[in-house]
Amino acid sequence: MIVITTIVYVLLALFFVAFLLYVRFKIGKVKVKKYCEKYPIKTLEGVGETEGLEVLPLIDWYTDNDDLKGEEGVSYLIKTNENTILFDVGFNKEKTHPSPLLHNMEVLGVKIDDIDTLVISHNHPDHVGGVKWAKKKTFSLTDHQINIGDKRVYTPIPMSYPGLKPIYSELPKIVGKGVATIGAIPNQLFFFGWTMEQALAVNVKGKGIVLIVGCGHQTLPRILERTERLFKEPIYGIIGGLHYPVTKGRSRLLGLDVQRYVGTGRTPWNPIRLEDVKRNIEMMGKRNPKIVALSAHDSGDASIELFRKKFGKNYKDIVVGRKIAIS
Repeated sequence: MIVITTIVYVLLALFFVAFLLYVRFKIGKVKVKKYCEKYPIKTLEGVGETEGLEVLPLIDWYTDNDDLKGEEGVSYLIKTNENTILFDVGFNKEKTHPSPLLHNMEVLGVKIDDIDTLVISHNHPDHVGGVKWAKKKTFSLTDHQINIGDKRVYTPIPMSYPGLKPIYSELPKIVGKGVATIGAIPNQLFFFGWTMEQALAVNVKGKGIVLIVGCGHQTLPRILERTERLFKEPIYGIIGGLHYPVTKGRSRLLGLDVQRYVGTGRTPWNPIRLEDVKRNIEMMGKRNPKIVALSAHDSGDASIELFRKKFGKNYKDIVVGRKIAIS
């Protein structure tokens, strides 16, 4: 009898928690809509352009060789003619030093001093260096916060870092010649709650805008809409994560495919499906992009294969140690 009573109480507690999460989720979705209507985004003037662009994945799921380490996180080294930008700092799930990021940087010959700007896409563990740092609204390149010199840092929410004053880039902002953040766009996630995420837009001369995205929690439609309001140039390509873990994600907890139910901006009982991915692919296809690269850190292989099939020779795999170059 005691066992049955305990089970009943546990089930009631779980139901109550789920109900509170659902109420928060629905209220948050209304707030997202109002927030997006609040700012009348206009053309961003004075961004300029860069002759070329190189994106070198430093952290992602797949690696170019066994000397490099992959994980369910993101960190890309972005090089233009004038700037070298570190976009996100990976996960370091095992809390090691050196972290997978620092390890891969050494293997690939990338030095911290080479980097002049650091951009955090959003404050989730797999992008700021771990759970500990996300809770503190900061970031770390390894298991402890090292001196990274005097760099410009752009964050989508107010964040901190020892010895630096990160720039809160809630609204679109130029971060270098030909490079801008499109500003933070919110979404309400069922478990993670209110999430602000920014993407980078790089204006490549004679080509157009190349978008570099962390997880795509903003949703692809909102990313495209914001970009097309900010720039007169066409969207030339998109590189990074869009969170399509339909058939198999990269994280498992107690046998559950965690990514399929967490981070999609949907309720757990209505997860993202291949039909949803196909609709977004068609939406992107209407822009006739010349470069499309989908991160495997938060998208399953079935989703990646749909992208590869749709965009053919214009599709590039995101692989740690393998550059994606546009010139």
